[in-house]
Amino acid sequence: AKRKTFGKTLLEHQVIRQKLADMAMRVESVQALIENITYQVQRGVPNAKLGGTMALLKVMSTRTLELCVREASQIFGGASFVRSGIGARVERAGRDLRGAVIPGGSDEILADLAVRQALQMTARARMA
Repeated sequence: AKRKTFGKTLLEHQVIRQKLADMAMRVESVQALIENITYQVQRGVPNAKLGGTMALLKVMSTRTLELCVREASQIFGGASFVRSGIGARVERAGRDLRGAVIPGGSDEILADLAVRQALQMTARARMA
């Protein structure tokens, strides 16, 4: 059954399509960064040089997950709080969210690590 609001299916509402586009854009950005880091690792770039980028990936991916869970909850409405049916995956993602966000450090600490590493690399490049 397709959920309807104001007499229209959800996908007939521009705001819903915009939410889906925003989520897709953010997920694709995370995927691109994962592929970039993977490429660099395969080419032998030292982990010490990738730490800042990996920290930013963690921040970006957890923020993307948080946004997607929040937006999916808005789209699915009350069904996103039930462990069965159409909203079950959204409900599960909402429960699992904190477990994905907390390990590895807070966003603020990881973002600071990334900026400090970038500043160090810039300073080293100027000295060379």
